[in-house]
Amino acid sequence: MILGIESTAHTFGVAVVENGKILSNIKDSYTTESGGIIPIEAAKHHSFVCDDIYKRVLKDAGISEDKIQAVAISNAPGLAPCLLEGLKFAKKIAKKLHVPLVPVNHCVAHLEIGKLTGAKDPVLLYTSGANTQIIAYASGKYRVFGETLDLGVGNFIDTFGRYLGLGFPAGPKIDKIARKGNYIELPYSIKGMDIAFSGILTKLRDMIESGKYKREDLAYSMQETIFVMLVEAAERALAHTGKKELLLGGGVGCNSRLQEMCRIMCKERKAKFFCPEKSLLVDNA
Repeated sequence: MILGIESTAHTFGVAVVENGKILSNIKDSYTTESGGIIPIEAAKHHSFVCDDIYKRVLKDAGISEDKIQAVAISNAPGLAPCLLEGLKFAKKIAKKLHVPLVPVNHCVAHLEIGKLTGAKDPVLLYTSGANTQIIAYASGKYRVFGETLDLGVGNFIDTFGRYLGLGFPAGPKIDKIARKGNYIELPYSIKGMDIAFSGILTKLRDMIESGKYKREDLAYSMQETIFVMLVEAAERALAHTGKKELLLGGGVGCNSRLQEMCRIMCKERKAKFFCPEKSLLVDNA
């Protein structure tokens, strides 16, 4: 019976898992009406909600806290104030219950949770806020076959959303706006299996500031361009490794258009596509 605690960025979450079965998984996220995530403010949010979420998780799981045998905490990577707030809470619980405290790498957790989909040996397209990587298990360990050379795709999308005045997180709002748009050509920046976003972001900012373009068209064009880049790099990794499964992970994996593109590519390659449910794509305990 493991208690999991997540606090790497804007989300504070607590979960109870027994022998691989999720009994309860509750989270609360810091948001803004305008601007991006402010780490100190996000940490204050975590401090405010942690006790309440812990009590709700125990009640939802139907257990008393003396049943917990270990506390797992996301220890890296992440925003320092948020990580420290989660660690402080995890230490308090572990000390109170006299159980081990187990550090978990946030990126590896996004990889491992994909096993719940039934994927056996996939290439992982890992698309989250600060991380954009193509990872697969080869020759005895996880290896990075491609990655962003500058921004993580989630940070890229949220920065674009800030330019549009959408607040944080912007991804779900952009996903909806983009469905009404038409394509405008944007820079396409892929280098082998690596990707660069900063030049595209500068171009989009200039287009927004010019006032000549509809935000629906810009949102649609942004998604079509950067998601094709991700899928192209992921397909190269499938070809390079000879694997027959693609697993989508991370919060940006919630985007309906990215899922659709991955599904089409896998169908054309006669590969299997796997994607966890939304609650397990986003940051969660």
